[in-house]
Amino acid sequence: MKTSLDCVPCIIRQTLEAARLVSPDHAVHEHVLREILHWVSEIDLNQPPPVMGQRIHRLLREIIGQDDPYRDAKEQQNRMALALLPELRTRIQATDDPLIIASRLAIAGNVIDMGVNGKVTESSIYESVSQALTEPFVGDENEFRSAVAEAQSILYLTDNAGEIAFDRLLIEQLLPARVTVAVRGNPVINDATMTDARTVGLHEIAGIIDNGSDAPGTLFDDCSQEFRRRFSEADLILAKGQGNFETLSDEPNNIFFLFRVKCQVIATHIGQPVGTQVLLRSRANLFKT
Repeated sequence: MKTSLDCVPCIIRQTLEAARLVSPDHAVHEHVLREILHWVSEIDLNQPPPVMGQRIHRLLREIIGQDDPYRDAKEQQNRMALALLPELRTRIQATDDPLIIASRLAIAGNVIDMGVNGKVTESSIYESVSQALTEPFVGDENEFRSAVAEAQSILYLTDNAGEIAFDRLLIEQLLPARVTVAVRGNPVINDATMTDARTVGLHEIAGIIDNGSDAPGTLFDDCSQEFRRRFSEADLILAKGQGNFETLSDEPNNIFFLFRVKCQVIATHIGQPVGTQVLLRSRANLFKT
């Protein structure tokens, strides 16, 4: 997916919000903003938006001298999400369709996204769970069930900390022995890393790898050879979040995207309103860029 002109003001807004979140120093805010304004003037619009996101957060980490400025926020998000799991497991166990309910809850967790919302709260997570269980989502449930049933190997691409605990609920329904979970190779925003995967106990039920990259999406040229091999060999890929959709929506692999539509660019791209819960299969001829 290419970067839209409408992504540009959003990139600038996110830059300033991120700078204010990780540093109280006004000079830092101005420095980062000026750098990004310069970069934006030269941006390659043929690249997906996470390319710019990667540059922004590399600059932030360099300026403030921290390798993971969102660490405290991620730890809090993991704790909030883990506290909800017993109640959510009970809901899954009480339903006649645990796979779809677990999928809905995994999508609910996508609200924990500090690239879009710098102030994720427990109440916003509860609201997202309620919406996920009661509102319709876009996607073919039967097609998803069939794909899951037929797959011998599943690669699960995670998105954010906190959200990764909700992912565990879905992975538990996928026969975890055939699942490999992929996290970011290095910190970026509040995206999940190996530390977050272990915090929510994913290492207890599935294999875990990192993709070798610090992009808030999946940029193949920036990923490790091992990740690329796993990606090409997987029968089924489940990709969480808008960043993975933006970077992988044109891929011909057997991919299902699970996310909440958070901006008008994506809403226009898939023909659904902002706030829609999405469970879509990748079809290169369906997603026009």
